[in-house]
Amino acid sequence: MIRYLRPFDPHRLRLLVFDLDGTLIDSRLDLIHSINAMLRHIGRPELAGEVIASYVGDGAPVLVRRALGDLDPGANNAVDGNQNSDHEATFRSALEYFLGYYRLHKLDHTTVYAGIPEALASMAQPTNGGPANAPRRQMAILSNKPVNPSRDIVQALGLGGFFVRIYGGNSFATKKPDPLGMRTILRETGVAADEALMIGDSSIDVLTGRNAGMWTCGVKYGFAPNTLEDVPPDVLVESPRDLADLFAR
Repeated sequence: MIRYLRPFDPHRLRLLVFDLDGTLIDSRLDLIHSINAMLRHIGRPELAGEVIASYVGDGAPVLVRRALGDLDPGANNAVDGNQNSDHEATFRSALEYFLGYYRLHKLDHTTVYAGIPEALASMAQPTNGGPANAPRRQMAILSNKPVNPSRDIVQALGLGGFFVRIYGGNSFATKKPDPLGMRTILRETGVAADEALMIGDSSIDVLTGRNAGMWTCGVKYGFAPNTLEDVPPDVLVESPRDLADLFAR
């Protein structure tokens, strides 16, 4: 099902920028296992999988801080910042362990959502009814996951050929929802903001698109669909097939 909350013409879009976790890939189990491995390592009790999944979206440092109880889980706080607390040394050790463990286990259970490869292939095609030599739509990834595992996962799962740019949470001085990364992608692809669409599963992605002046699409099959109620996108889709249908109409 496709539900427009603010009308726009998808066929005018020349650039599609995707979130990664919860949008293109289901990485939930590997993130859960890596956080719980970190908690065991530092002598803390494990957390329920759904709790950890609700912490994902603001990047690895914030994910670890939330797992340690150092940040409000509901805050859209995407900074690493020093907390000047007794827990800072524990946090640094925990983050290092988490990143090392996840680096080795990031593809244990992670998969591409069913229908995503077909949707990407369809969405890349030029506007229906346009000239035969019309250029394909450009596509990119902007994640808050560190860039190296982001690129490794995308390549390993066979999606690399679809994207002209893949950037992560440590690619720029700021993370989503700050628009720096998005504005960089717009500049590098030569596309105006009103001809671009941000696609993601959380309010962070919607805010990122808004902050860059882009159109926004929320996917309800991901990790944080409830946050899309608080920060509604321009259009909501239920499945990867709906993403393709968005451009077929």
